[in-house]
Amino acid sequence: MHNPKKNPEGQTRRDFIKNVAIASSFMIVPRHVLGGVGFIAPSDQLNLAAIGAGGKGASDIRNASVNGRERVAALCDVDFSGSAKASVERFPDAKRYADFREMLDKEKDIDAVTISTPDHVHGPAAKYAMERGKHVYVQKPMTHNIKEARMLTEMARSQKVVTQMGNQGGSNDLLKLVQKWVDDDKIGKISKVEVWTNRPVWPQGGAFPKPNPSAKPDALNWDLWLGPSPEIPYTPELHPFSWRGWWNYGTGALGDVGCHLIDIPFRTLGLHYPTDAECSVGSVYSGMWTPDYHPDGCPASSFISLNFAETAKSRSPINMTWMDGGIKPAHPDIIPADQEIGGGANGVLIIGEKGIIATNINDSSPLMPKLYLNDGTQEFGPQTEENLEPEYGHQRKWVDACKAGFGSSEHKGLTSSFDYAGPMTETVLMGNLAIRSYMLRRENSKGQPEFYGRKKLLWDGDKLLITNFEEANQFVGRTYREGWEM
Repeated sequence: MHNPKKNPEGQTRRDFIKNVAIASSFMIVPRHVLGGVGFIAPSDQLNLAAIGAGGKGASDIRNASVNGRERVAALCDVDFSGSAKASVERFPDAKRYADFREMLDKEKDIDAVTISTPDHVHGPAAKYAMERGKHVYVQKPMTHNIKEARMLTEMARSQKVVTQMGNQGGSNDLLKLVQKWVDDDKIGKISKVEVWTNRPVWPQGGAFPKPNPSAKPDALNWDLWLGPSPEIPYTPELHPFSWRGWWNYGTGALGDVGCHLIDIPFRTLGLHYPTDAECSVGSVYSGMWTPDYHPDGCPASSFISLNFAETAKSRSPINMTWMDGGIKPAHPDIIPADQEIGGGANGVLIIGEKGIIATNINDSSPLMPKLYLNDGTQEFGPQTEENLEPEYGHQRKWVDACKAGFGSSEHKGLTSSFDYAGPMTETVLMGNLAIRSYMLRRENSKGQPEFYGRKKLLWDGDKLLITNFEEANQFVGRTYREGWEM
């Protein structure tokens, strides 16, 4: 394992930052006298690096820098000719790399990294960084598959690094109102949760796009973009965004917003691993009678059912349903017919014996928490949100926890450290495991296609095992290209 760079006394730079922070409360001479108002000594700054500097990565590293309070030492991206240019302009002194492995091996003073790549690189990048003692902030979903999520959760503990998943809505203060309604027993025993989204809002459900190597941007390192996935020629429709709909790279609608929507009931009800999963998916017909079959990609729409054991918060077993592709649940009778349920296109209903809690998605939209009771009582939270800092301070709180250290109160106060985000991500990705099992097909004795995985899948979460259909277990993890193994 890589040892962080040490000074002659054997003290790591990270320990030095922490000790300076503690000692600063006893300083006689104010720091602003020594260095001017707002001065931050280099020893007090965290050295940050971005793995994925464009798109969401640009805002992640910008917010983690806390308006220049922390130092961005390096940027890694496979294509600096695209949206990553914004990060280069904001952090012109940061060294630039295409390969995160080279960056982390050369830049020994990096303390923490943000990882904002396509889903298929989250796991390998986070593992490589944590093995070298780096704190990590990883975009949602935490990983591409369930096995990776379990691996990173355990590694974060063993390496004693501070982690956070980028489902920023977990730091939304309005979630405390939803939690209070549950804790105050406003809706009684809870047995049902319904979650829905308008995703996918990118091409999904059709044939895999055709490659076109001649269209590759000169600045794009396509081999590094593919990472752990099989080698294929450059395919324009995948980079930089529409990779989401293909299993080798993305995790579909669930991976895109499941960690924002499912987070609300998972957190509020103290859920753990589901006990089973089953699904159905929407069919697309390009011709008569026979549906299109594209098992290498996510479906255009899906319906997932997950069951959970009773928790102290729910006091009864929970059935959670997930609907994507624009499918929504029926309008409950106790919600007035002229009122929108949830957030309309996206939402959550937490259904109890005495009423319903309805919310929007929690990431960057108004959460709009609403309480409807069977006796006609209604209570609404704020319909607008006053965000005092970007993305509810989700990245800044992680940075503060990195500086305070593993096990600190700041670390324990994070809303999506891997101890929480790991099991929640596993739950989200169970839906995808069910979809992929549902699409397994072979020829029967009559030469006709037979879908043989269309059953309820029983899940042993502790053992990472589908217990009643062995072939579904191939989707717990994945196969890695040589050099990218986990």
